[in-house]
Amino acid sequence: MTMPSRTLDQVVVGRRRRVRHYRLVLGLLAAVVAIFFVITLMIGQSVTPAGDLLRVLMGETVPGASFAVGQLRLPRAVMCILAGLSFGLGGVAFQIMLRNPLASPDIVGITSGASAAAVFCIVVLSMSGPIVSIFAVIVGMGVALAVYGLSFRNGVAGTRLILVGIGVSAMLESFVSYILSQAPSWSLQETMRWLTGSVNGAQLVQALPLLAALVLFGGLLISRWRDLEALRMGDDMAAALGVRVGVTRILVIVGAVGLIACATAITGPIAFVAFLSGPIAARMVRSGGSLLLLAALVGAILVLVGDYVGQFILPSRYPVGVVTGALGAPYLIYLIVRVNRAGGSL
Repeated sequence: MTMPSRTLDQVVVGRRRRVRHYRLVLGLLAAVVAIFFVITLMIGQSVTPAGDLLRVLMGETVPGASFAVGQLRLPRAVMCILAGLSFGLGGVAFQIMLRNPLASPDIVGITSGASAAAVFCIVVLSMSGPIVSIFAVIVGMGVALAVYGLSFRNGVAGTRLILVGIGVSAMLESFVSYILSQAPSWSLQETMRWLTGSVNGAQLVQALPLLAALVLFGGLLISRWRDLEALRMGDDMAAALGVRVGVTRILVIVGAVGLIACATAITGPIAFVAFLSGPIAARMVRSGGSLLLLAALVGAILVLVGDYVGQFILPSRYPVGVVTGALGAPYLIYLIVRVNRAGGSL
């Protein structure tokens, strides 16, 4: 049976309209990231004129502006964007794969594992610097594998993985609380960065490993976007379309966990960015394209704006994780209620 030509034309027109809408949203999000990036570089405790900003970015030495922009604002803004891209992309990959908006690395214990490892290194082993980040990445990946293994029974159900992850996360948070109760005062300041998420003291050299992780693990996730879109329709349908479901799940987990663990190792667990980015992106397009790039850009916006608000808008200065946590907690409650009523996916 052939489809009537009029119906076929309507399908084609509808598809083109969705593609145009998707590209428009993608372009707008990229523009918003660029605008807030420029605002972050220009406006802080002092205002840097656009001409001076451009000269600094071109490598010239401008009295006052070179330090304010080159040493303070630029590394911080770059770190915000890279961390936001990583959290947003890694978080939405989990949510799409498991067809559940609650399946975020914040919820299933990955960020808790990396944070617990870092706190243990700092307080108990008296370590600092890159070794702490490396240890955090390794443990974060180990926790992800443990949660996956504990939730595996004739496959991995999203609800089972979430429940196991919540339990593992609660255990890790109890462990962190015990370590902190025994911690000397001199190590508490560095330790708190791993519990709240912060880009304070960011340096451009710290952005290089995160950029490498984004290229490697982010590229892996984006290369599987078609398979992820098929998984949104269920494992059986994806398999019928030729997707190797088991291999795709493993690759997505490796890519998402790698991104989240690396970002957490450098900035700490910036709360709810991985959780919020996917649902926000999904509300913007409804259907018609992959959420991976959209969620990554939303994540960058959340971290950029959250850090700026925490530094200059609120009466006192707060780390970015405090601001995003304040935004994310009410949305988590709302989403749990909505999913409980309707059952849902992104």
